[in-house]
Amino acid sequence: MREMLKAALPQADERALERFEIYARLLLQWNQRMNLTAITDPEEVARKHFLDSLGAQGHIQPGQKVIDVGTGAGFPGVPLLILHPDMELTLADSLQKRLTFLDTLLQELGLKATLVHGRAEELGQNRLYRETFDLALSRAVASLPVLLELTTPFIKVGGTAIAYKGDATEEMKAAKSAAFLLHVKLKEEPLSSKVGKRCLVLAQKTAPTPAAYPRKPGTPNKKPL
Repeated sequence: MREMLKAALPQADERALERFEIYARLLLQWNQRMNLTAITDPEEVARKHFLDSLGAQGHIQPGQKVIDVGTGAGFPGVPLLILHPDMELTLADSLQKRLTFLDTLLQELGLKATLVHGRAEELGQNRLYRETFDLALSRAVASLPVLLELTTPFIKVGGTAIAYKGDATEEMKAAKSAAFLLHVKLKEEPLSSKVGKRCLVLAQKTAPTPAAYPRKPGTPNKKPL
């Protein structure tokens, strides 16, 4: 795994490579007692989780405030933090046990991030988090209209929400209404990937999010914009 990452990430120093190894080891250890990932081969973890998560690294600037919405086992936030330890990262998830894993992970990696427990629908209405971030990341399994409602309330005007997707052609069409209502401009950015077609959908915020969004927990999934 180390050699594969070293070849794929020439910019990564030895400390970063060591951190990825620690991450993989802890992920697979904790996965035996809680459901963190269906991928259990270390090289596949590196390829399908670590390298895929790093697809957005070209959008990370030093000192930016970044939130990973629905981070799960830390993807994509923690791999990005390993290569960009100077960003101000918040990891948000609705399950406390995942945050317990992430707290242990960050301690082992010697990295800092803020851990926030809660649903995106509630956190997005909280003045502590609403429209305070430069970037909002999501690698969650949800349709683009849903992800836009869950992530764009977190970013400042001029900021960007980034959704990791496979083939986003149809989702981009389906998200036109959501983009209009949430005041964002959409752009698809293809990614070079060895795990099938992958892309980023960039949603740049052009005006404040209307107060009605995000709606109550569960509503975005049941009634997408």
